[in-house]
Amino acid sequence: MLSSDALRAYLASADDASARPEHDAARTERAGGLDRYRLFAARDPRALLGLEPRRRWSVEQLTALVADRCGATPTPLPPPPGLGEAGWRIDPGRTVAALAAFADVLASAVRRRAPVLLGTGRPHALLGFYGMLASALAGAGCRVLTPREGRGVEVPGAGGKRPFALSSVRGVALVHEIGLPCAPGAPGAPCRSPLPLRVTLADLAARGEGLPELVIGDHGWLCGAGQLGLDAVGPAGVSDPAPFVAEAEGTVGVVIPLHDTVARSHYLPLTRYVLNQARLSQ
Repeated sequence: MLSSDALRAYLASADDASARPEHDAARTERAGGLDRYRLFAARDPRALLGLEPRRRWSVEQLTALVADRCGATPTPLPPPPGLGEAGWRIDPGRTVAALAAFADVLASAVRRRAPVLLGTGRPHALLGFYGMLASALAGAGCRVLTPREGRGVEVPGAGGKRPFALSSVRGVALVHEIGLPCAPGAPGAPCRSPLPLRVTLADLAARGEGLPELVIGDHGWLCGAGQLGLDAVGPAGVSDPAPFVAEAEGTVGVVIPLHDTVARSHYLPLTRYVLNQARLSQ
C-alpha cells in the first residue's frame, strides 16, 4: 500500500512516462482536447457531456480553470500542439488530495448503504479502477445498480447516429457498439455521451429498482448524473473541461484530475489507495 508521498511520486513518474513518444495515443487524445475547449465555449453538446453550464465560459477561462484544478500553468493561447505537454501535466498532489476526498464520499455511501451506479465511457483504461470499487462497495453492503443487458442506445455522432447496447462488466455500466466486432479482450466501446446514463436511469425506474444515491463515473456518466441532480464523482482528464466546470459550478462533487488514456495497470495503486482511505480494503 502506497503512502500519500509514495503515491505522489508514482503519479509523477507515470506522467513523465505518458509524455514519451511511445505513448502517442495518450498525447494525441490530449492534443485533441483543445477542440473540446472551443466546442464547450460554443455550448456544443459534443463537449458538454450532458452538462448545462450556468454561465458562459470562454476558452481562456476554461484553460485557466482546468490549469487551476490540475495544479498546472496553462500553455499560451493558441497553445502549441499537445495539451499533454509540460504545462498541462497534472500536479500529483492535486490528484492525491482529490482521491482522499473521493474516498470520503465512498465511506459516506457505505455508512448509508446507499445504492450506487458505476459507469464508464473509457472502459479500456478505467474498467479495472471501477470494477474494484464496485466489488468493494457491494461487499460493504451497498447495492450496485447495473443496466438492462442489451438495452439499445443511439448516440448522435459526426457521421450520424451510432447504435450502442448497454451492458455491465464487473458491476460497471458501459456500452458496446452494435455491428462492429470487438477487439480481443476489449470490455466495451468508448462513449462520451450522457445518453447511456439517461437510458440506464429510466430503465432502473421502470423496473422498480429506484435511482442511485451516488453515481461514480466519467464523461457523460459523471456530468449527466450531476446535471440530473444526483450526487456524482469521478475522474477527468485535461482534454475535457466539462467535469471541471461542473465541479466549479457545484453540479458534481469530487472530480479527480487524472489522465484517462494510459495503461489500465496504471490505476491499480490509485484504487488500492482509495479503498484503504475509505476503509474498504479487501
